Amino acid sequence: MAKILPIVLILLGLGGGVGAGFALRPAPEPPSEDGAAPPPPIDAPVTELYVLEGQFLVPIVEQGSVTSIIVIELALEIDDTANLAVADKEPLLRDRMLQILFDHANIGGFEGMFTSSNNMALLRKSLLEAATQVMGRRVVFEVLITNILRNGA
Repeated sequence: MAKILPIVLILLGLGGGVGAGFALRPAPEPPSEDGAAPPPPIDAPVTELYVLEGQFLVPIVEQGSVTSIIVIELALEIDDTANLAVADKEPLLRDRMLQILFDHANIGGFEGMFTSSNNMALLRKSLLEAATQVMGRRVVFEVLITNILRNGA
């Protein structure tokens, strides 16, 4: 009897826990009238990824000569309705972003530990400011650095 009592108590505790879990679970949300999924929250915009065509090539110049080249691929998180507008302004976006990349290279942003989180955050912030100047804050939400490579010394 002494060996059976702990087993019975464990089974009763387990059964009580399962019963309490079923009794206290939240009620399911009622289905909508048309049977469709509920719409997303109003304050969360629906976004998509827009990959900028081609790579950005940034020369690193030291003492008047090119010592290495940075190759960067970028993508933008944009409003899902702005795909055509971004495609129309892609040449202007590329120009502004390339200027930001050149400026970043000129201040030494691609030297040493150029992929440190602080350095990358500064670069992303500058690129996002350039993109929002061209497209507006309600169109571009984030700039993603999808690939980065330093070729050379």
